[in-house]
Amino acid sequence: MSDFTDDSRRSFDKLTIILIVLAALAFLSYSSYLFYLQLVRGSEYQSKAITISRQIERLPAQRGEIYDRNYNLPLVLNVDSFALVMVPGELPADMRDTVFIKLAALLDEPVDELRRKVPPSYYKLFQQIELLSSVDQSIITKIAERIDEFPGISWYSRPKRNYLESGSFSHVIGYVGEITRDELKVFYNRGYQSGDIIGKTGIERQYDSILRGTDGRQFNTVDVKGRSIESASRQVEPPLMGKNLMLTLDRNTQLLAEKALGDRIGSIVVLKPSNGEILALASYPSFNANDIVARGGNNIYAKLLEDPGTPLIHRAFQSSYPPASTYKTIMTAAILEEEAIGPEETILCTGEISYGDRVFRCWIRRPGHGRLNLAGGLAQSCDVYFWEVAKDKLGIERMVSYSREFGFGSLTNIDLPGEVPGFVPTPQWKERTFNEKWLGGDTLNMAIGQGYLLTSPLQIANMMAMVVNSGVIFKPHLLKEVRDPRDGSVLTKILPEVLVSSSISKETFKKTRENLRLVISAGTAQYPVNTKVVSVAGKTGTAEVGFADRWHSWFVGYGPYDAENIDDVIVVVAMIEAANPWEWWAPYASNLIFQGYFSGMNYEEAAKKLGLVGKTAPPAVRVE
Repeated sequence: MSDFTDDSRRSFDKLTIILIVLAALAFLSYSSYLFYLQLVRGSEYQSKAITISRQIERLPAQRGEIYDRNYNLPLVLNVDSFALVMVPGELPADMRDTVFIKLAALLDEPVDELRRKVPPSYYKLFQQIELLSSVDQSIITKIAERIDEFPGISWYSRPKRNYLESGSFSHVIGYVGEITRDELKVFYNRGYQSGDIIGKTGIERQYDSILRGTDGRQFNTVDVKGRSIESASRQVEPPLMGKNLMLTLDRNTQLLAEKALGDRIGSIVVLKPSNGEILALASYPSFNANDIVARGGNNIYAKLLEDPGTPLIHRAFQSSYPPASTYKTIMTAAILEEEAIGPEETILCTGEISYGDRVFRCWIRRPGHGRLNLAGGLAQSCDVYFWEVAKDKLGIERMVSYSREFGFGSLTNIDLPGEVPGFVPTPQWKERTFNEKWLGGDTLNMAIGQGYLLTSPLQIANMMAMVVNSGVIFKPHLLKEVRDPRDGSVLTKILPEVLVSSSISKETFKKTRENLRLVISAGTAQYPVNTKVVSVAGKTGTAEVGFADRWHSWFVGYGPYDAENIDDVIVVVAMIEAANPWEWWAPYASNLIFQGYFSGMNYEEAAKKLGLVGKTAPPAVRVE
C-alpha cells in the first residue's frame, strides 16, 4: 500500500513539473509575442490604428484657366462657390422635417429632391453627404447667420467655372458638369471619382486631364461612430491647381467672325495654313455655357437639345454639306495635274448640256458664257466647262482620288470632340447602298460639288490650305501652349503636325492659285470681296438643297495672295445655310473678316469702311 502511494506521489510530482514547465513556456511564448507586437511592430500597428480612425475629406482642386493666343485676359476662370453638405448623424430626428423644409425654401429646391439625396438609411451616418455642388456665398451667409437652425449642415469651398465669353466661344471652349455614372465607368481607372467635375464638351472635355488638377486631402480623426474629434490634430495635403491652356484662338478675330456671321445659321473658320492654328471658329446658333453650369442648368440643357436650330452643334466641323462650286478648286488642280485639257483650250458654254435623257443647265448664266478656258471657267464658275471636262476628260475615279488627296471624306483630327468626316461617294458605294449603277449624271453633279459629296467647312479650309502650302495640310488645332498657373511659364508647346502631304506638283498649285485670284479680280466674287487692305484669292459656291428660293452660300479664300511670308496668310471659310432668307452672304462675311483682320478694325469699323452697316446682299442676286 505504501509502495503504491509513493509511486502515485512521484507520478503526481512529475505531472506537476511538466504542467509548470508547459505553463512557463506558454507564458514566455505569449510574453515574447506581446513584446514583439508592442515594441518591435508597435509603431506599425499604431499607424494602422490611426489610419482606421481617420476620415479623409477631399479638397477640390481649381481647374486651370483658359486664354486666347495673347495670354492676357482669360476666357475662362474660377469664381468662389461652395458645396453644401449634411452630416445626417448630427441631425436630430425631431428636426429633420423642419431642416429639410427650411433648406428647400432657402435654396429654391424641391424638398423631395433634398430628401432623395439623404434617404432614411443614411440617418445614422456621420459622413458628409453633398446636397448641392454650387451654392452662392449669399446663401451660405444666410445659413451661417442661423446655423443653430441647421444642425448637421456645413459647407466647403468649391470654385465654379465662369465663362467670360459666350456665344461662339461656348462652342469651342465647352462647359463642365458633375461626372455621370456612365462617365465614371469609363474614367474610374484614370482617377475620377463620384462627385468630380469633368469637362463635357469642347476644350473643357478634350483637355480635361490637363485642366482638372489634383485634389488635396484633409485627414480628420473620428470616433467609432465616425464623428470628428475636434481636439485631434488635422493633417492637410493641399490641392494642386490644373494647368493653364493658351489657345490658338484670337479673341478679336473670333468676335469679328461671330459678328460677321450675325444671326445667320452657319459657320465661319479662320485658319493659319502655315501651321494649322485656328484663329476663329464661329457657329450660329450658339449658347451661353454659364447657363448650363449654373444651378438649374439641366433644364437649360434640355431646352437646347429640343431646339430645332440645334445650337449645341458646331457647324464648322460637326456638320457637312455639299461644297458646291468651291469644289471646282479641286477640279482645277486635277485638270492641271492630269493634263486632262490644255489650260488655254476653250469649251463652248451655251448655258446647258444634254446628257442621257436630262438637260443640265449652267447655274449662273443661263444664256451661256461663250467660249472659256480653264481660268475663265473657274473665274465665272461655269458649270458647263467642268461638266464637259469631267465626263469626257477626267472621269469619276480620278475625281474621287483627288477629293481624298485633299482630305475629303476623312477626319481633320481637330482637337475637339464630335467631328464628322464628310463623305466622298464612289460607284462601288452607290451600287452597294442603293443597288444602282453610277450614272453619268452622278459624275456631272459631283463635278460641281453637288450630289452625294459632303464636306465640312473645316475640310474646305484645309482644301484651301493645301493650295496655299503647295501640297501640305497641317492638322488644324486649337491648343497652342500648356502653361504653369503659378508663373505662366511654358510647359508644353504644340508643334505643327502634317496631316496630308500631296504628290501634286508645285507648278499645279501655283497655277491654281493664279486662277483663284481671277475669281476675285474678274470673276464671281469681284463685287462682294472688294477690300483694299489685302489681295484675296478664293472661290464662291452656291449649293442647291431642294428649296426653290434659298441655297447654301459658300466662300473660301485666302490672303494676302501675294504674301512673301506664308506665316502672314490666313484662310477664311464662310458657310451660310439655306435655312436663312436668301442673301448670298458668305462672300460679304468673308470680306468683312479680311478687312477687319488686316486693318486691325473691329466689326463695326470694318462694316462702316465697306459700306455694309445694316446692309446685306440684294436678295435677287444669285451668283456663284
